[in-house]
Amino acid sequence: MLTLLKLLQDGHFHSGQAIGQALRISRSAVWKQVRRLESEFGVELNRVRGRGYQLVRPIVLLGDTALAKKGLSDIYPFHIYESLGSTNAEAIRLLEKGVEPPFLVLAEKQAAGRGRRGRIWQSPFGENIYLSLAVRIQKGARQLEGLSLVIGLAVMQALRASGVSGVGLKWPNDVLVQGKKIAGVLLELTGDPADVCHVIVGVGVNVNMEGGGCIEQPWTSMKLELQSYIDRNCLVYELCLKLREYLVRHAESGFVALQKEWELNHLWQGCEVALIAGAQRIEGVVLGVDHVGALRLSVNGVEQRYSGGEISLRLRDDHRA
Repeated sequence: MLTLLKLLQDGHFHSGQAIGQALRISRSAVWKQVRRLESEFGVELNRVRGRGYQLVRPIVLLGDTALAKKGLSDIYPFHIYESLGSTNAEAIRLLEKGVEPPFLVLAEKQAAGRGRRGRIWQSPFGENIYLSLAVRIQKGARQLEGLSLVIGLAVMQALRASGVSGVGLKWPNDVLVQGKKIAGVLLELTGDPADVCHVIVGVGVNVNMEGGGCIEQPWTSMKLELQSYIDRNCLVYELCLKLREYLVRHAESGFVALQKEWELNHLWQGCEVALIAGAQRIEGVVLGVDHVGALRLSVNGVEQRYSGGEISLRLRDDHRA
């Protein structure tokens, strides 16, 4: 499948005969491969009798060579997959096989991508970034304090460096542009947090996606914001530079050293919000976050602090669950 896509990446028409010769398969087998591209991977193709097949939209695949040339291997070793259930699950599997962290897992498509609270993360083939970074935590629970917020800062800065303006954060780990989600973070922990453990840093970024299917909330993508096609290889490199920078700062000084920077970039700072925890709805005004990344709310004039993976934050007038 990837070989076929690489042939079509130039955006020109390719005849069934030429594709068959390149792949060393029959023309009927070419037709089957094209059908599979469309049905399983959602890739749209133009078909013109006498001319062959052409991609409707450009696709630049994540490439070992392209990423190595940019120097990604000097930041993190990486593994690229055509399709995975989830990059986080694959990172955990590689850890269990004895692969030494840190390392990256990248996929062109996720069949079971997910966000916080078990929500589905839309993962069309070849359009976005689905990335997981496995790191070892050796200094106990302190190294986990505010970590998801720190990752959000790194993602935000990578998007800004790539030309997207108006990017900000929403507690605990959403990245928004003009109130629309453009990226999200999902952390998973393996091992003993009081001793030596591993954290899987999952990052999803809407890059070249233009149709959202059944996404449950307002969203946008880099392409929609910049009105141009984005080379995902360049974005992966920029993202990993920022991840390494912020992880080093967090490891050396803790979240307290990044607390103010995070609050300055929190889009809902000072806003009236509703915090949803199961069937409970708590209304208050956002004061900021504390030194471990917990949300500080003024509830009826009294400061309260909240943290946890099953908590959702909404603007007060947004009544979604």
